[in-house]
Amino acid sequence: MNTATKPKHIGRNISRIRELREMKQEALAIALGVSQQTVSNMENSETIEDEKLLEVAKVLGVTSEAIKNFSEESVFNFFNNFYDNSASNGQGAFGPVYNFNPIDKLVELYERLVQAEKDKIAYLEKLLKDK
Repeated sequence: MNTATKPKHIGRNISRIRELREMKQEALAIALGVSQQTVSNMENSETIEDEKLLEVAKVLGVTSEAIKNFSEESVFNFFNNFYDNSASNGQGAFGPVYNFNPIDKLVELYERLVQAEKDKIAYLEKLLKDK
């Protein structure tokens, strides 16, 4: 039985990193100065020249090693650890966590609007009485 590991598919890694960055093939193509079809072909290739990989890495904001060693598991582990570590100090993944009930806020807003209308009615009644 052959237990040799399958080489990483560099093009697929570029595609996934591009998608995680919410970048379209066309935007990557423009940044690289190539056609969208060239980017598509690159993403379907198992290997890419080192010079081209460095250019792509620069545009995607990662290192060429990050592209070569990219795996879905590592991304999910990173985000899970990031969230876990952030939450442990009283912060959420992207800042403080505010705990409030949106229904309470809605009721508070409604009560303020009703009070404003009552104040308006009282003012108009006073104006009518003064005439």
